[in-house]
Amino acid sequence: METILLGIFILGYLAITLEHSLKIDKLIPALAMMAFLWALIAIFNIPVFEVDTELRELIPTKIKKIMAYHLSHTSEILIFLLGAMTIVEIIDYYNGFEKIKSFIRTKSKKKLLWIFSILAFVLSAIIDNLTATIVLITILQKIIRDKNLRLWFAGLIVIAANAGGAWSPIGDVTTTMLWIADKVTVPMLLYYVFIPSVVCMIVPVYIASFLKPFKGNLDKIDNDESSITKIGTRMLWLGLSAILFVPFFKVFTGLQPYVGMMLSLAIVATFAEIYSGTKFNISTPNEDSIMHSKSPVHSALTKIELPSILFFLGILMAVAALESIGYLFEFAQYLETVIPDIRIVAGFLGLGSAVIDNVPLVAASIGMFSQPVDDSLWHLIAYAAGTGGSVLVIGSAAGVVAMGMEKIEFFWYLKNIGWLAFLGFLAGFITFVLFEAYIL
Repeated sequence: METILLGIFILGYLAITLEHSLKIDKLIPALAMMAFLWALIAIFNIPVFEVDTELRELIPTKIKKIMAYHLSHTSEILIFLLGAMTIVEIIDYYNGFEKIKSFIRTKSKKKLLWIFSILAFVLSAIIDNLTATIVLITILQKIIRDKNLRLWFAGLIVIAANAGGAWSPIGDVTTTMLWIADKVTVPMLLYYVFIPSVVCMIVPVYIASFLKPFKGNLDKIDNDESSITKIGTRMLWLGLSAILFVPFFKVFTGLQPYVGMMLSLAIVATFAEIYSGTKFNISTPNEDSIMHSKSPVHSALTKIELPSILFFLGILMAVAALESIGYLFEFAQYLETVIPDIRIVAGFLGLGSAVIDNVPLVAASIGMFSQPVDDSLWHLIAYAAGTGGSVLVIGSAAGVVAMGMEKIEFFWYLKNIGWLAFLGFLAGFITFVLFEAYIL
């Protein structure tokens, strides 16, 4: 029966990977896979276990108990993401990101490349790599009219955004998962991953700066500052500060990050409603209400990526099913036997994220390995899973959204950007290993 469950998981995986060819949203196979796995476990009374990380053994338990356990942990991640997405959309409602656009004044292609790459690296650490990519490509489209040139800029933005998200607990979904699961802490995450992530960003950008597309100057910079307002600027700094507040809230209170994110959302939403001059009751929406239509909070809630939230629900609970039957635990023991150096395993996981979504890979690794909090393995997984996906355009959420916004072809990205991303990933990986061996 375990073979059948694994087969269902693999088929679901293939459907997720081939979503563009099958023309179905990846949330559909993710949710179906999750439902089928747990249903079969229940129908055939397959034994389920919880992992004792200290004793490194499986302890029998009941299916309802283990499902409730996994659902509670999954829900923490989803609520956290919902809060972060809503804050970002509220900022966008007031055109807050236009302030960032105003910083870009140079006509030099090389300087623009470094500006966008650094912005992507920094912003992704604050508002997550997916959102940072959307914001910067939107700005890019307003500044650069040449379609072919924008493709190159978009590709490097994807690399920089993924590198920036890897070292921040709120910068990438996979890093957030490790943080919420108490596998990494913020200070040690910065200590281990920041420098490798910087190297991962600098190496491809430096090489690209000598390539033909980035030589010379732009004929014209399209930069209209008329849409920048005082309120928009205030909401930008308020929103970013609110998101940055979340890690400090967790440290001071010991509560899970989603609690701090909900508090941050409440504060940002309050100021948003004050600035809008409207009142809004979420519990009683009214389509015909003028006040309802003007509410920045309602507008933000209608724009958040609910399909992504449902996809995370499906894939995380599907992985949890394999973990519950002990499959991931046994697979981890097998890997440790076959591959003696666990760092190589983490490296393969990172490159695997270019083909397979990094969310289930990290979810699986959490169930596979029992290393203590802040073990170097968890930080290496955070780096590898966060940056390895840049090698292929479909390998990360940032890449997929860039692909959609700029119509980037798979093989064009592989030919022109993939090798740069691989060199950046490899350089950062080597930096991590050397840093761990000679400095830590």
